Amino acid sequence: MTSLRRTLVALSAGVLVVPLLLVGGASAPAAGTRPARVGAGPQDDHIKAAEAAVAWQRIAVRTIWTETVPAPAPPVGSMYLAFTSLAVHDAAREAQRRGRVAATAAVATAAHDVLWEYFPASRAHLDADLAATMARVPDGWKADAGAAIGAAAADEMIASRVGDGRFDTTIVYQRAPAPGVWQPPATGMALAWLGFLKPVVAVEPVALDGPHPLTSAAYAADFREVASVGSATSTTRTAEQTAISQFFAAPTVSAGYRLAVCDLLDAEPLGLLPTTRLFARIDAAVLTSFIQTFRLKYDVGFWRPFQAIAGAATDGNPDTAPQTGWVGLLPTPAYSDYTSGHAAATAPFAEVVRQTFGDDTTLVLRVGSQTRTYATVSALEHDALESRIWGGLHFRDAMDDGYQLGHTTAQRVMAVIR
Repeated sequence: MTSLRRTLVALSAGVLVVPLLLVGGASAPAAGTRPARVGAGPQDDHIKAAEAAVAWQRIAVRTIWTETVPAPAPPVGSMYLAFTSLAVHDAAREAQRRGRVAATAAVATAAHDVLWEYFPASRAHLDADLAATMARVPDGWKADAGAAIGAAAADEMIASRVGDGRFDTTIVYQRAPAPGVWQPPATGMALAWLGFLKPVVAVEPVALDGPHPLTSAAYAADFREVASVGSATSTTRTAEQTAISQFFAAPTVSAGYRLAVCDLLDAEPLGLLPTTRLFARIDAAVLTSFIQTFRLKYDVGFWRPFQAIAGAATDGNPDTAPQTGWVGLLPTPAYSDYTSGHAAATAPFAEVVRQTFGDDTTLVLRVGSQTRTYATVSALEHDALESRIWGGLHFRDAMDDGYQLGHTTAQRVMAVIR
């Protein structure tokens, strides 16, 4: 399989059209009530369990990023996607021994119930989606057994996340001002709780060496690079680099990564367990990377380029120089430099795709009306990494270590999710 070249088409949530598996004439049950099963007509008994698993991933993207207003920050959306994918994979492993009918009912019910719990505004749509899926499954004890398995997997996931630290407002970043120390805006550090979130999979954290010392030659090289190429008024950044930076800054890129995999599996199905395992590995690796990344952002608190460039006279390095009024190309998020959150979203995703399909997978990313085509997974990672330096958001060390964190985390997650 790794020798085959494939095309992933990544659609942003802004241009998302999700097939809901709706059957003509089906109506949604009342919002807030879990739907009764709908009997299948004779023409409807064709849906495969893997097909249902992919369709419910699209529904998850729609629910998390399109229907939720305002859309959650990428790490928060990835968290809920991980809850969903892991519950679905647990349901699939239990139900697949009972055959296609049970497995289809299980994966659809598991996804529905997790999303139904966390996104009450989408319950009517989710109920209609589940009814439509179940309308393509023949009635009988196998379907009932599968639905029960899916519900149990969802309930177990939901129960396991009670008191997991989500949105804990008591976690507040505070560090005394000093050279190299990131200072938050008046609103405080965003998503500070994420670094303390209960893990979804038990893997060892990745050992990293931390930011370059302020007085080092390596720090000075990173400083000069981002000061030159990352400025809003840079004369060294090319028009193409500017376009790439803005492309990868779109908040829908993470959703696009997920839809790319759905498109791949629509074209070349893997089967039920390989499909649900793939999604579970991607999402667990991404969330695990986000958790360690935000703990580093909280614990290390290394300053962002705009603060470093303004305060260069205090860093003790003779090879750096302050620039009054320096502003990066892209708006700076309200958390510190080390390590990169963008790396936590991209590197684990890319590593699981690479290990599953091979690096020679053609990736076509679409954000709005923009399209970028990459001949390899590594080529996409290159642009995603460089985009944060060209955009003035990160020092290179934060990107390089972020990719090491994401790749290694993905490898460890793949070893434990079977």
